[in-house]
Amino acid sequence: MDLPVDSPRRLDLFPAASGPLAIVGNAPGLDAAAAIDAASCVVRFNNAPGFGGRAGVRVTHLALVNRGGQMREWLRDPRFLDRPVVRCADAFILPFPMLPAEQNRPEQVCWTREVLDLLAPLGKPVHILPEDLHRAARLRLAPVTTDPGPAGRPNPSTGFLVTLAFLLGRPLRRGPVAAHGFGFDGWPGHPWTAERAWFRQAEAAGHLRLHPCHS
Repeated sequence: MDLPVDSPRRLDLFPAASGPLAIVGNAPGLDAAAAIDAASCVVRFNNAPGFGGRAGVRVTHLALVNRGGQMREWLRDPRFLDRPVVRCADAFILPFPMLPAEQNRPEQVCWTREVLDLLAPLGKPVHILPEDLHRAARLRLAPVTTDPGPAGRPNPSTGFLVTLAFLLGRPLRRGPVAAHGFGFDGWPGHPWTAERAWFRQAEAAGHLRLHPCHS
C-alpha cells in the first residue's frame, strides 16, 4: 500500500512519534485504557470522550477542529483551557490550514488565528496540517468514495486527516499505529464508507491496527 504522497518529498509531520502510537477516536463505548496508555504517543480529538476513564489518561497530541461552529463555541467558553484533556496535552493539532481573509467572509468559518491566541498562554506547540496533507487525503479517498462531496472532491474527516498525517513518513519498522474508537460515523458530509475501506487497506498492509469499537 502506497502511503507517501505522489511526489518525491515525504510528509513526515511528526518525526518524534517514533515509538508505539495510539490514535483515539470518539466512538462511544471505548474501553481500552490500558492499551492506550501503554503507547508512548497518544493522539485524541476535540472533546475526547472517555478521557480520564475507560479511554485512558494520557494525551500527547490533541486535535482541535479549527473551522465551524464547534470552535466558535469553544472560543466563547471561559473555562476551555481548564479542561483536563487540554491541560494534559503536550501539543495541539489544527487540522485545517488558515483561510485567506477573502475566503472567510461574510460568515466566518475559519478560527485559526483566534485559537492560536487562545492556546498561546499554555506555551505548547501547535501544528497546523498543510494543504499538501489535504491533497494527499483526497487522492487516497477518491478511488473508493461514492460521495465526492463539494466541488467533486471527498471531504475527509479530522480523524482521517490526522491519522494520515502520522502515517506519512512513518517507516513500517516503527510498528503499526493502533487506532482505537473509530466508528466511521458522524457528520454526513464525510465519506465514512471510503474512510473505513482505506483504514482496512492500511491495516492489511501493516501500517495500522484497527481495534474494534464496543458499544
